[in-house]
Amino acid sequence: MRVIAIRENQLVLEERPAPTPEKGEVRVRVHATAVNRADLLQVRGGYAAPPDAVQDVPGLEYAGVIDAVGPGAHRRRVGDRVFGLVGGGSYAEALVVHEELTCALPEGLDFTAAAALPEAYLTAYDAMVTQAGLAAGETVLIHAVGSGVGTAAVQIARAVGARSIGTARTEEKLDDARALGLDVGLLVQNAQFSSAVLEHTGGRGVDVVLDLVGGDYFGESAAGAAPRGRLVLVGLLAGPRCDLDLVTVLRKRLTLRGTVLRSRPFEERIAGARVLERHLSPLFATSRLTPVVHAVLPLERAAEAHALVAKNVGFGKIVLDCGASPG
Repeated sequence: MRVIAIRENQLVLEERPAPTPEKGEVRVRVHATAVNRADLLQVRGGYAAPPDAVQDVPGLEYAGVIDAVGPGAHRRRVGDRVFGLVGGGSYAEALVVHEELTCALPEGLDFTAAAALPEAYLTAYDAMVTQAGLAAGETVLIHAVGSGVGTAAVQIARAVGARSIGTARTEEKLDDARALGLDVGLLVQNAQFSSAVLEHTGGRGVDVVLDLVGGDYFGESAAGAAPRGRLVLVGLLAGPRCDLDLVTVLRKRLTLRGTVLRSRPFEERIAGARVLERHLSPLFATSRLTPVVHAVLPLERAAEAHALVAKNVGFGKIVLDCGASPG
């Protein structure tokens, strides 16, 4: 099978034997995967894969067909169409994964669309709904609204009956996000937006912040939060440091939370797979949620796909067509 491996901080196409599923595992012929910023960090040596994952092949999400079942696996069968998350290794024509971490492909979704949804939609749902408790009638501030997680968050907010305010650095991305259901779009320069957030919420502020940017955005988010607001930090595009007014945190009784998916324990990853299958998949099957794909490139052009993500010019996800050829 073909894989994209990391060699001296570069992506290289290689041939390897297809892996064999062990106890409780299944082998998936991967039709498509998607690029995440974690992949870019891993190539640069800044974000190692978890110990139980493939170490030198990036890729966190997949969609494909099961073609082999290991001993003791009973939930899935050969021929099942599945998708899901892995700790690494999905830039390949095949991968092995524990069957408990697989999800049945939603009705009406092709492999390209399915590959674009696990990381983005589970991250957004877990952060906004599971952890921050976003509810109908509340307002959520979504940073980097044109990203994969941002586009997912806008749709999930709409599905739960919440109002959404999104930030981006181009009007084009805001217009695209409005087409997905974004209520208010804010064009942000120099990480200044709290005054506009307060203006659009009648001075109250937002109930939940989904922060994919970090840096100085986090302090501004606190300034724009409502009393007892919940801020969830998911990404650090603007860096790991910020100027945070702790008086604001105390006075508003804010909740600040950080979260990651990739390094969670096995049991928590199973719980995430069940959230995908039980809570999100039905919304895709009825088109209440729609994966947003900016571009599809063949597996061998993974380096080009990384360059597109690094430029931050796309709206939605970059998907790699893995071919799923035998061998």
